[in-house]
Amino acid sequence: MSDFRPLSPDYSVAPQIAIEDVAEAKAAGFAMIVNNRPDGEEPSAPQGGDIASAAAAEGLAYAAIPVGHAGFSHPQLDALDTLLADATGPVLAYCRSGTRSTHLWALARARAGDDVDALCDAAAKAGYDLSALRPMMDALAGDR
Repeated sequence: MSDFRPLSPDYSVAPQIAIEDVAEAKAAGFAMIVNNRPDGEEPSAPQGGDIASAAAAEGLAYAAIPVGHAGFSHPQLDALDTLLADATGPVLAYCRSGTRSTHLWALARARAGDDVDALCDAAAKAGYDLSALRPMMDALAGDR
């Protein structure tokens, strides 16, 4: 059973998806799947290539922006910005728990000028706490 959690009308996150979740993502109207989990992080989980193949079979776009233990970088935010700008429909991003996918989105959106309080509220409604990330989001919002 899928656990897709909307953060905005065009972006949702999920904990690690299974191969069968890709068909559910297609049925739910997603146009792209973004993998924020590095390959090999959990060997028993479907790896990027497995999800990419399932996405291709369903006619969904697939991209990987791995976020490992080193944390987040501007190139990762840039990559997400580009994917979202080029997306032809709603995007589903996943990682182990959905937290990294949520954090990456929140940082990118704060940098783009979205209201930080609204981003925190959207994440909270989806079950994610951005309080530890708030100083970084505020800094990115102030850098615009």
